[in-house]
Amino acid sequence: MSVPLALLGLLEREPSHGYDLKRDYDTYFGRGKSLPFGQVYSTLGRLARDGKVTAGQSEPGDGPERKRYAITPIGAREVEEWLSEPVAAEPYLQTVLFTKVVLALMLGRDAAAYLDLQRATHLRRMREFAQIKRGDSLADALLADHGMFHLEADLRWIDVTQARLDALAELVRTS
Repeated sequence: MSVPLALLGLLEREPSHGYDLKRDYDTYFGRGKSLPFGQVYSTLGRLARDGKVTAGQSEPGDGPERKRYAITPIGAREVEEWLSEPVAAEPYLQTVLFTKVVLALMLGRDAAAYLDLQRATHLRRMREFAQIKRGDSLADALLADHGMFHLEADLRWIDVTQARLDALAELVRTS
C-alpha cells in the first residue's frame, strides 16, 4: 500500500486535518494495521515539501492546533497517474515459500514437514477470512476474498510442490 498516494487520494476528495486523514485511512485501508499518527504527519510533511499538498494556517481544535491540508494540482496529477496504472501482476517467481523449501532440502531438513506446517497456517488464515466474510462490511468481505484467493493459489502450489518434492530434492543435491 502506498501511504502517500492513499493520503493524496483522500485529500483530493476534500481538504482534511491529519487526524481526519488517519481516521479515514484506518477505516478504508488499515484493515488490521492502523496508520501511526507520526507516519501521517511525516508523510504530509514530505508531500508539502514536494509541492503535492499545502498546509493551511494552524486552527484551534479540541486538542493541539491543527492544520487543514489540501491537494495541489501536482498532487492531483500524481493520483490520476497512479490510478491509471495497473498494479504489478504478482506473485513474483522467487517467493519466500520456495526459498524455504529449497533451503530445507539443501540443509537436510524436512521440507515436507515445513510444507505441512505452511498448509496448516494458510488454512487457519482462510478460516479467519471466512469469519470476516460473515460480517456486514462489503469492503471487508472483498478484501477477505482477495486474501483467500491468494491463499488458495499458495495451497495449490504447496500440493504440487509436495508431489514433486523428491524430484526437487534430487535437483538440489545435484546442483
